[in-house]
Amino acid sequence: MTPDISSNNGQLTPAQTPDFEKAEIDLLRESLRLSYKERFLRATRLYKIQQTMKKAVITHKPFVSK
Repeated sequence: MTPDISSNNGQLTPAQTPDFEKAEIDLLRESLRLSYKERFLRATRLYKIQQTMKKAVITHKPFVSK
């Protein structure tokens, strides 16, 4: 369900604002339940993604119609 923000100039009311602090704590608790091996595997995957993104180059080839 998306909040209706058209009636108040695009602003969310305090009742509609997401509880980011609670979500962050929930993620931390979930992470603490992981074993050391699971943490290592997750960190390794993130590191590999970070290395790949660092090497990535975006090139643009203009469209040529035949």
